[in-house]
Amino acid sequence: MNILVLCTGNSARSILLESILNNLGKGRVRAYSAGSQPAGQVHPQSIVLLGEKGMDVSDARSKSWDEFALPDAPVMDAVITVCGSAAGETCPMWPGAPIRAHWGVEDPAAAQGTAVPGAFSQAYDILYRRAAAFLAEPVEKMDAAALRTHLNACALIL
Repeated sequence: MNILVLCTGNSARSILLESILNNLGKGRVRAYSAGSQPAGQVHPQSIVLLGEKGMDVSDARSKSWDEFALPDAPVMDAVITVCGSAAGETCPMWPGAPIRAHWGVEDPAAAQGTAVPGAFSQAYDILYRRAAAFLAEPVEKMDAAALRTHLNACALIL
């Protein structure tokens, strides 16, 4: 199962959830992330936090969602937006017409000074709980209706 995680800048929340899903999924799912207006670099605190959690960030990069609308891109089964801006934007036509869900989380990149690590930890914790609940079920075997219902239920976890 392929999952695309979207956020406007693709520097924080989407990078976190991509890493969490790939780590927890252990090959059951393959997550990717992108942004409608990519920042061009991953937020340094994303790298620090994921490193502290023991996650591989060697391939982490801020990229455009246009990469995933190309004919040779992986076909997505689900697209999860993690910011309100990306959720409200008109997305490209994704090959395969994936199921969409919104798992909104406050933007930790908006935090300033000493609040930055805590903001990133809070976003990570929420996304981790949602991903863990999502992967606790046999998502790769669900039909489209069940997958949509499950994705939306996981969005309510704080």
